[in-house]
Amino acid sequence: MSVMSMMSAGKPFPMGATVTDSGVNFAVFSEHARRMTVSLFSENGQETLRFDLPERDGYVWHGHIEGIGGGQRYGLRAHGLHDPRHGYRFNYNKLLIDPYARKLDGTLQWHDAVMGYTPGSPQSDLSLDLRDSAPYTPKCVVCEDPPKMDPEAKPGTPLRETIIYEAHVKGMTARHPLAPAKGTFSGLASEPVIDHLLNLGITAIELLPVHAFMDDRFLIEKQLRNYWGYQTLCFLAPEPRYLSDGDIGEFREMVWKFHEAGIEVILDVVYNHTCEGNETGPTLSFRGLDNLSYYRLQKNPRYYINDTGTGNTVNIEHPMVLRLVMDSLRYWVEIMGVDGFRFDLCSTLGRTSQGFDSNSGFFQAVRQDPLLSQVKLIAEPWDIGPGGYQLGAYPHPFCEWNDRFRDGIRRFWRGDEGMTPELANRLVGSADQFDHSGRHATSSVNFIAAHDGFTLADLTRYSRKHNLDNGEANRDGHDENFSDNMGVEGPSEEAEITASRARRRRNLMATLLLSQGTPMILAGDEIGNSQSGNNNAYCQDNETAWLDWAHSDKAFLSFTQKAIAFRKAHPILSQKLFLHSKERFIDGKEDLFWWRVDGEPMTHQDWVDPELDFLAAELRTASGTPRYHAFEYAILLVFNGGTEKEYTLPECPLGQAWVCRLNTAKDEDPSDTAMNGSLIVPEHSVLALTLEVASE
Repeated sequence: MSVMSMMSAGKPFPMGATVTDSGVNFAVFSEHARRMTVSLFSENGQETLRFDLPERDGYVWHGHIEGIGGGQRYGLRAHGLHDPRHGYRFNYNKLLIDPYARKLDGTLQWHDAVMGYTPGSPQSDLSLDLRDSAPYTPKCVVCEDPPKMDPEAKPGTPLRETIIYEAHVKGMTARHPLAPAKGTFSGLASEPVIDHLLNLGITAIELLPVHAFMDDRFLIEKQLRNYWGYQTLCFLAPEPRYLSDGDIGEFREMVWKFHEAGIEVILDVVYNHTCEGNETGPTLSFRGLDNLSYYRLQKNPRYYINDTGTGNTVNIEHPMVLRLVMDSLRYWVEIMGVDGFRFDLCSTLGRTSQGFDSNSGFFQAVRQDPLLSQVKLIAEPWDIGPGGYQLGAYPHPFCEWNDRFRDGIRRFWRGDEGMTPELANRLVGSADQFDHSGRHATSSVNFIAAHDGFTLADLTRYSRKHNLDNGEANRDGHDENFSDNMGVEGPSEEAEITASRARRRRNLMATLLLSQGTPMILAGDEIGNSQSGNNNAYCQDNETAWLDWAHSDKAFLSFTQKAIAFRKAHPILSQKLFLHSKERFIDGKEDLFWWRVDGEPMTHQDWVDPELDFLAAELRTASGTPRYHAFEYAILLVFNGGTEKEYTLPECPLGQAWVCRLNTAKDEDPSDTAMNGSLIVPEHSVLALTLEVASE
């Protein structure tokens, strides 16, 4: 049968490769291409057939071919003008990945043929390389989408009850003694891992990028790999290295198992840039399909706008690029079943030709979408472009990673002067950043440590970064981490230093879990995991970055479990409404009091004292809370960043008393003795007390 007899017009929707009753329909966007070709491949990677898509509807090229179906390997080739000076980088010799591919077969093999130009040529990226890149490029695989996941089967945990655990698919299980299929989606959703999360009290696991990504050439040359995965190759295909048997259904199975355990799944997604880099990068997909449409280019369109620090910026303003992103998000929710997203460098997604706009097309599209507006949406609220730092500027229902919480809490416990007012601001949900435009206190995603930076343990072991293994002469990674080695750089066996470090970690974790907002814990922090001072382990796919389960700090794990349990038991600590010391209708009492060590209210002079190192906060249900969410008691939080102090407790109503339920100065459980009058607050400690009916 000839190609022509197999071919028909097909349809321009849906995008990508869609299985029909008699074959496969292909639909590909390119505004500036002159011809769009589909290349078919055998399972062993041999090209067997090429055919041009016969129809174009607007800028969507489409066609249907009979006699093929699910499992067919394919790629795209785009014919058009090659004029890099004007932004055109078409090269028919380069096999391109379909942006809508659901599955990739193989990994990128670094060879000069994957470049659209000839490296080392006199004209550099202006030249045209004629070598076929197909032998070195992953192949797309035609897939039939399974039925949509049942939305009723999802946990649906309210944001105010959410406790996030940021984890890496491979790093979580690579060294786990009991996990099967280590380093895969199956291993991550295995019983030992899920049991650990449930015992800890986690309600949502946030995964570092799982979209198919690329290992950078410069890393391969140094015998390293892209471990974190922030070099996306395809927005709809899962990363093949995380599939134990190549079946993308493994991801759905993982999500289903987490849901069965009551744990939500959030994906860290990278739509701000791709792995193709700048004009000297490879031609793998977007660049070859339509460089002018997919990327934001400078006034001299030979060059790329680089608001992301990775060489390129995806042109989210283009309607078809925005459509791709939206289709990707809906796919991962509807078909793969995920519960939310954390958007890497989200400021880039809000950029227009006029700069960042919180009402940009992307935000409008997500907020009006009846599906996506109901999942958890978390922004990394910055990029490196002009005006890129936008903490607090995002619209509801977006939450935001709050680096001011991270830095302020680290600095308070390090003993930096003048940080007590900062502690107070972060403790009550960073209202100075988020209390506007109908936003909630849960908008602040609070964290002490994340994948990017020191682990919690390393914050107390290292005063400077140790990134030499990354091969960049220790120039990479943050220089200022607000860390403190407590007297010795690196591991120490000295009992006093070990005890001080343990207490510092308890203080940091307690502050995180006692603060208004949405807490996020870095995987491994609960067991004392260290990266040996590497604060940028993006390329360390080895024991540096994999969790060290064999040396788990069981005492700290127990403390973290108790702190999470305390938070869950007391919804006063996780309210939607902000606390502003306003009177409550239910009893006329204010919802927040700030107390000095002598039991008197804080004054302006107290707040501006640079040596202030003590703070007590009495919290109640926020003013304006409906009666059905109100609680008739109080929580008293005490933070002592200095020496031991005698603290005068707030007066209790008749028949009630303060009971200490959390004390970071003690390894064992605190006494539950009812207290009135005063109590001794140990040096460098956090106490949490509840107002309870006094026992007779």
